[in-house]
Amino acid sequence: MQPDQRKKSSADVDFFTEYGEGSRYKIEEVIGKGSYGVVCSAYDTRTGEKVAIKKINDIFEHVSDATRILREIKLLRLLRHPDIVEIKHILLPPSRREFKDIYVVFELMESDLHQVIKANDDLTPEHYQFFLYQLLRGLKYIHTANVFHRDLKPKNILANADCKLKICDFGLARVAFNDTPTAIFWTDYVATRWYRAPELCGSFFSKYTPAIDIWSIGCIFAELLTGKPLFPGKNVVHQLDIMTDLLGTPSPEAIARVRNEKARRYLSSMRKKKPIPFSQKFPNANPLALRLLERMLAFEPKDRPTAEEALADPYFKGLAKVEREPSAQPVTKMEFEFERRRITKEDVRELIYREILEYHPQMLKEFLEGSEPTGFMYPSAVDHFKKQFAYLEEHYGKGTTVAPPERQHASLPRPCVLYSDKTVQNSAAVTDDLSKCSIKEVEKPPMDRTSGIPMARLPIQVPQGMQGAARPGKVVSSVLRYNNCGAAAAAEALDQRRVVRNPAVSTQYAASSYPRRSSACKNERVNDESVEGSNGLQPKPQYIARKVAAAQGGSGSNWY
Repeated sequence: MQPDQRKKSSADVDFFTEYGEGSRYKIEEVIGKGSYGVVCSAYDTRTGEKVAIKKINDIFEHVSDATRILREIKLLRLLRHPDIVEIKHILLPPSRREFKDIYVVFELMESDLHQVIKANDDLTPEHYQFFLYQLLRGLKYIHTANVFHRDLKPKNILANADCKLKICDFGLARVAFNDTPTAIFWTDYVATRWYRAPELCGSFFSKYTPAIDIWSIGCIFAELLTGKPLFPGKNVVHQLDIMTDLLGTPSPEAIARVRNEKARRYLSSMRKKKPIPFSQKFPNANPLALRLLERMLAFEPKDRPTAEEALADPYFKGLAKVEREPSAQPVTKMEFEFERRRITKEDVRELIYREILEYHPQMLKEFLEGSEPTGFMYPSAVDHFKKQFAYLEEHYGKGTTVAPPERQHASLPRPCVLYSDKTVQNSAAVTDDLSKCSIKEVEKPPMDRTSGIPMARLPIQVPQGMQGAARPGKVVSSVLRYNNCGAAAAAEALDQRRVVRNPAVSTQYAASSYPRRSSACKNERVNDESVEGSNGLQPKPQYIARKVAAAQGGSGSNWY
């Protein structure tokens, strides 16, 4: 073995530690480092693709950090779109209950938008238009899923030399559910200050709307036009100063709607400023682009367009077709139930392990069938409840009269349970129950030599259809209950009989899984190699590859 090969093989072992699947990937180089861990480019020997592997160290040291990782990998599994970075694989940990690191395999991107802006000073109006189009197209998909990204900035937009952009880093994202259209969240951090909407400045407790992401996209677009950040505030007060320098002092009505009291008092005491025309601030930009930018940077959230409305702007004529841009199904409450309660380190470890299994279909199948011990309740009961819950959530308030899915048994099929005590029961119900069971004659039970009373022991037989189907933890036949009171009478009535489970009773447990992305979503993907317009297919603009290579040398990047 050559020295270089030995060195690279050693690096693979050091990077993957105890993870057996690591042999599938050949590490090439480190492309990013941070407090979370390290990102390496690698070659997937199974698919022949180049990928980026993000190793996150000691994820359970702080429950808040582990929850953020869980949130991100769950959202990236649910949000599959050409303009959102894709998780290709997550390595299976060596131990389900003791793993500390996680290896997430992403598609490899060459740079990020921050580096592209720094290294390319000759971007054209076509670049600006195509970049903004992709960002709004991805944002439309995210918002139709009822997700707010909350941390959009150039470093969280990945880029390739063919001008393809992808939104990443969903660690601060939140889901707003249908019954709470204006969501309220506690947080200690919302977006980098420079890209933070004015309604969030200085506020630790805020109402969010999708307009906060639209503001961030406006700031990113302005940075593309000028090559430098639009609002580089040193603190909250300075941030509000430079915002109002460009946009003018907001109206008293707008100030009254600012939730933070200190920010509201500061804006009220501020000297009156007139807005600067955007044509003066951005002298060489397309007037249609500036008109859209002015709408996205409106001080009041209600005055900003939605992502879908922005895509319908005249600026994108011939490039975007709103009806063609895919939308997402809203994320269900069950997927993010953990956000609504306090969870322990063990809880989040189990939830992350469950997400990892999504990338290992055979192990996921065994997990759901109960072939391995699990800390959850019986999957059949849990998942059937989830189906009922999702059904009610979808149809509640729509006036529908369709009955929800019936609750199937999770343990005992009650029509086949018989009681041998002398409690008074409804005879019709008992008769009906007995009619559902087939009765066969068996040999007489042995006598108790001490008392001379037949022993009331009822053998339980597995129906023919269930032979060989039993697994640990599964109920495969009826359970008969009796007590010793009146044992002789019970024996006389039942000792000649064997209860056989009614084959009409369903023995299938509901197939279970967390809601998965529909295969139909793949058909909705837009062709990324070209953009269809009114004049046929428009090729994507290319920017100089050598400048992308220069961009890759930048430090501190967190792209995958």
